[in-house]
Amino acid sequence: MTKTGGRLAGQRCIVTGAAGALGLATARRFLAEGAVVVGVDLCAPESGWPDGVIAEEGDVADPAFVEAVAGRHGESDVLVLFAAMSQGGSVEDTTPATWSRVLQVNVVAAALWIGAVLPSMRRAGRGAIVTVGSQLAQSGGTGNVSYIASKGAVAALTRTVALEYASQGIRCNCLVPGAIETPLLRRSFARANDPALAEQRSLSRHPAGRFGTPEEVAAAALFLASDEASFTTGAMLPVEGGWLAS
Repeated sequence: MTKTGGRLAGQRCIVTGAAGALGLATARRFLAEGAVVVGVDLCAPESGWPDGVIAEEGDVADPAFVEAVAGRHGESDVLVLFAAMSQGGSVEDTTPATWSRVLQVNVVAAALWIGAVLPSMRRAGRGAIVTVGSQLAQSGGTGNVSYIASKGAVAALTRTVALEYASQGIRCNCLVPGAIETPLLRRSFARANDPALAEQRSLSRHPAGRFGTPEEVAAAALFLASDEASFTTGAMLPVEGGWLAS
């Protein structure tokens, strides 16, 4: 249930991809910090929506759905963009259809959601937008070209929005998770010719010696969403166990 106190007390927070592991952990953390949480995804999580989440189920890349959700929930204080998809593949074997869908969900949809909440944030003179990138877009990677390229575009989108709206009290920052223990990570290993080897190689890139947890990503999202990050905008916040430093 939503609490009356906390770092996001009374703030209306839209979380896309809220049925996934990272989005769900973030929705729960935001509820615990007093937020009014609007959880957006194609369908409910297997465990059901947590008590207190206002569920909005639909295609996050559908412009009509985006506008309808933004319109129903009025003044939004925080937007967190976890919705994403990953198909795998190299440049040679990624089809135009895959490129189109991955970029639509990971980049275009993010821009649509940002555009939908900006008017209310500008009226309020404040707001926090949290995008979600990937350590692979910073370091490079193999076998998932459309996803990695899309996350590079998300980083550029983040910096552009941050610069354009900083003077209006609106912050835009990007979480950069490493390998986080989620079903998405497990599916990425399963696509490899040798899943066990793929997992070991990924693990070896993390000096921390383990994969991250959704709750660790949620804690970073809370920081960027809260007034504790009031002088932070256009930043890339790594949550990746030292991957980028190794």
